[in-house]
Amino acid sequence: MIRQVIYRILKRRHFWRYASFDEVAELYVSRMLTTFALRFVMVFASVYLYKLEYGIVTIAMFWAYYYGLKAIFAWPSAKIAARFGPKHGLLVANILFVPAMLLLFSVDKFGLPVLLLWGVLQAFAGTLNNLCYLVDFSKVKHSEHAGKEIGYMSIIEKVAAGVSPLLGGLAASLIHPSAAILLAALFFLLSVVPIMHTAEQTRLRQKLTFKGFPWRLTSKGFVAQGAVGFDFFMTTTAWSLFITLIIFASDGQEIYAKLGALTSITLAVAMVSSYIFGRLIDRKQGLLLLQVMAILNAATHVFRPTVNTPIGVIANNAVNDIATTGYAMAFSRGMFDTADLSGFRIMYLFMMEIMADLGACLAALLLGALFMVFQDGMAMNVYFIVGGLMTLFIMTPRFAMYKK
Repeated sequence: MIRQVIYRILKRRHFWRYASFDEVAELYVSRMLTTFALRFVMVFASVYLYKLEYGIVTIAMFWAYYYGLKAIFAWPSAKIAARFGPKHGLLVANILFVPAMLLLFSVDKFGLPVLLLWGVLQAFAGTLNNLCYLVDFSKVKHSEHAGKEIGYMSIIEKVAAGVSPLLGGLAASLIHPSAAILLAALFFLLSVVPIMHTAEQTRLRQKLTFKGFPWRLTSKGFVAQGAVGFDFFMTTTAWSLFITLIIFASDGQEIYAKLGALTSITLAVAMVSSYIFGRLIDRKQGLLLLQVMAILNAATHVFRPTVNTPIGVIANNAVNDIATTGYAMAFSRGMFDTADLSGFRIMYLFMMEIMADLGACLAALLLGALFMVFQDGMAMNVYFIVGGLMTLFIMTPRFAMYKK
């Protein structure tokens, strides 16, 4: 049913595709279900650990460990995508997410060893899923209208990312946090169904090598991609902890529903901005969009220490969602163009995955270090100011398409 709705809405706008619309439609549906499942739990994971009486430093160090593992798993993920194709990689990843969710379900009973094991399985599944999605989407997107396609994909992701925290929060608050975890496992299983209806678009049994890799072309976006990873950790994990510690410090289990509602409430703004930004990118305004939105995104982080009410959270979320959507879409357009030009699609996206994971790892280490030095409130304040300034590096990629 979901696939039919997407098909009817978007097919007439994709008449220019050289590949059948079935390919991109199924990727849209799979990505929506995967995003729904990931955001169902990941928004609450740190709060869940905090409520289990893990300290902030421990939580931060766990996420540093997790993103470090993701960087390590990027190579085997690239090997799987090259040999078996990204669709089969997505299939494996989403199946692996299910036992990972069951491990998270068991953390409250078995403690840190199970948490570390969950980190291993979740990191591998997450890296494999993200890399294979990027490889598949970069292959099936249309070069002349990629901005519009990225816009539609962004809208679909925003719908899933907007609705899932609310439903996940309600399940966690009204039933138990484990209910949200088990529902996420179900959505991961459902997400593998749409993507296997069409053949692989990439050549199979490829051999990965750095011989002849165009470092001069590709390396211009590495630092900026690290900043994207840094920003992702700040926007998801660190911001959720800030809301828990500062805004809802005295709340019990109802914190999950409140956090989900605050995360979801800016859905409409993000959807509209995705459509507008996609059109701007196709009209050759991608570089300007990237720069302006990166500055706006940094500003939202720097001003986060001033937020002390739920209304302030909503306002900050709304502006940040617009900024993140804008820079992410413009950045993705430049990245996919570079993947096309490089002739080393999987190798290039593998390197970008590593840089994003290392950026998130650095963000987690910084959070843990600041909590070792300062009290909770001061640590968060310093973190968002310093981290916000560091995200300005998102402006620095010199993608070839933005020099035309």
